[in-house]
Amino acid sequence: STGYTVLLTEMTLLTALRTAATSAMAARHLAPANSRRLTLIGNGAQAEFQALAMKAVLGIEEVRLYDIDPRATEKTLRNLAGTGLRLVPCTSAQAAIEGADIITTCTADKQYATILTDNMVGAGVHLNAIGGDCPGKTELHRDILLRSDTFVEYPPQTRIEGEIQQMDPDYPVTELWQVVSGRAKGRSSDRQITLFDSVGFAIEDFSALRYVR
Repeated sequence: STGYTVLLTEMTLLTALRTAATSAMAARHLAPANSRRLTLIGNGAQAEFQALAMKAVLGIEEVRLYDIDPRATEKTLRNLAGTGLRLVPCTSAQAAIEGADIITTCTADKQYATILTDNMVGAGVHLNAIGGDCPGKTELHRDILLRSDTFVEYPPQTRIEGEIQQMDPDYPVTELWQVVSGRAKGRSSDRQITLFDSVGFAIEDFSALRYVR
């Protein structure tokens, strides 16, 4: 009523927390039952938040790590030491995804990059594609999307910035809130490939700020 500021906060840490929380929530509804092995491709600032959120929410036990910069993987290993997670550094993306229940891509690649090719993704896995999104940025080959059931936060934004920007405008997606609320199905079979195409959504920031306040 006065116009006075009620909260002033810098959002770098909160962005990492809310992104990891959203990934874990999506995985809780979409990943295979009793998932225990997580692969993180891209070991930058977001990686350890993703690992710890998955451990807290799903009981993940093993985290396989790969980054094109070995120093990023070394940093993540240091930051996750002592957390009770079994940490496996890998020298290639192919090695990192072997046996994974959940694969999370959190890279900063632009210009329609392909981090995962179709032959790398087997039946039954859950994918979190959370890398820094913008028009022209992808991490997954489009053939993976053709085999996946895709879940998004807000379709109009995701069709511009997410993995599905490389698909036709009528490519089918399900909004994640519908799964969380029970209005739509999430995972329906053991062999289903589920994809959470996350681009970051304003209401996530608002919710994090509201919680902090």
